[in-house]
Amino acid sequence: MSIRELEIRYATLVRAARDKVYDGIATADGLDGWFTHGAEVDARPGGHIQFRWREWGPERLTFEDGGPVLEAVRPERFVFQWSPDDQSYRTTVEIEFEEDSRGTIIRLVEHGYRDTPSGRTALMNCAGGWGEALTLWKFWIEHAVRY
Repeated sequence: MSIRELEIRYATLVRAARDKVYDGIATADGLDGWFTHGAEVDARPGGHIQFRWREWGPERLTFEDGGPVLEAVRPERFVFQWSPDDQSYRTTVEIEFEEDSRGTIIRLVEHGYRDTPSGRTALMNCAGGWGEALTLWKFWIEHAVRY
């Protein structure tokens, strides 16, 4: 059983062209610019995305996660799966890049968490994490500021 109705949803405006914003997550160089260290991205259906963090955040964590790329339509949509809870299942992250007169609106939805104590904890952690990630992504694209 999953808790789809408790999906994560975020949207933010980035004052930049869609292709530049898209490349910030759909390329390894883009991810490593603002978020990861040694990411790998094969941005095509059937490809793979691998996030790697070294000494991340105040706890200086080192970890990695990844999964298949399901959709990659530059600069409109990027969809992948990963395992933020445990390796027995994956959630799906869907990212839309909407053209706007002010730049690009990123619309992110993540769903598929299991309705278990660890699944609910992962949902809560990722809900906060995606808010932070979108802010970091925005600052990198707009101002070349890296955390």
